[in-house]
Amino acid sequence: RMAGELEALVEGVAGEAPKAKNMSIDMGGVREFDTFGAWLLERLTRQWTTSGREAVVVGLPEHDLGLLEEMHGVNQEAPPQPPRLNPIVTALAAIGRGGASFGHNFVVFSEMLGSVGTALVRVIVRPREYRLTSTVHQFDRVAWQAVPIILLITFLIGAIISQQGIFHFRKFGAELYSVDLVGILVLREIGVLIVAIMVAGRSGSSYTAELGSMKMREEIDALRTMGFDPIEVLVLPRILVLVVALPVLTFLGSMAALYGGGLVAWLYGGMSPDIYMARLTDAISLTHFQVGMIKAPFMGLVIGIIACAEGLRVKGSAESLGIQTTKSVVESIFLVIVLDGLFAIFFASIGM
Repeated sequence: RMAGELEALVEGVAGEAPKAKNMSIDMGGVREFDTFGAWLLERLTRQWTTSGREAVVVGLPEHDLGLLEEMHGVNQEAPPQPPRLNPIVTALAAIGRGGASFGHNFVVFSEMLGSVGTALVRVIVRPREYRLTSTVHQFDRVAWQAVPIILLITFLIGAIISQQGIFHFRKFGAELYSVDLVGILVLREIGVLIVAIMVAGRSGSSYTAELGSMKMREEIDALRTMGFDPIEVLVLPRILVLVVALPVLTFLGSMAALYGGGLVAWLYGGMSPDIYMARLTDAISLTHFQVGMIKAPFMGLVIGIIACAEGLRVKGSAESLGIQTTKSVVESIFLVIVLDGLFAIFFASIGM
């Protein structure tokens, strides 16, 4: 029958027996049973049972019972909304969850650092078992292939710092001090920080995605089955490469930033290259260069530990891979900035 006829028939049945206590619906003569029929039957039985009476469906083939049960589940009333908590309680709960998450992440990263240290000791004791080809391959990807974009970004950063310095110092007739600004800021802070942030976004996310994909395909479990330590085979080469590559990229990036600052000082500030170099030599010292270079390997270690740890925490879904990759980049950038601040306090306390 047509849907309208069936609906009218059901309404008629419900209205004809308002005083009956029980109802039995015989479906033995039904040849075809679809979703609309299941919905009508479910609506009729629900109207009957909500008034305290009993409704029974008989004669329905077993292969159609599943459709009726599915419709019954769909038509269940939504659970009541939980009462709204006080905003202060909600804020405190969020802070508590954040603190618990921070503590858990600290334990995970510490465990990863310990595992990497143990693997490094084994490699030092048995250097022949170390896979040098993997390290060379990772160094090519992380360092050499990143050089063009590192040089471009740091060149632009140095140029912007120089332009802003000249623009503002010019009001006081002190354009020459823009060279001091570029030299000290690039060598001590901006150079290593920009490079570390770029490496965290470029290589750190790549590490997390690679290890997470291997975890999803059970390749890491296969390595353990074959007797290999995944930390030694997969994680250690990547972290060692970052520890070595960050100082190299920081040096190249700092030189590009100084060159960009000098070019802007010449074209925008009218400062000849000889004057720029002479002032730069007077403004900076070896200490400024050392401060930036000392930070670089530690930042590389932090990025590598976080990236690999988050990669190994990936579950079996693509959503988990995306979440962990995002967390890896955000946590790496955050901790790199925190580490830079701690180093700034430390170097200031010892007079560097």
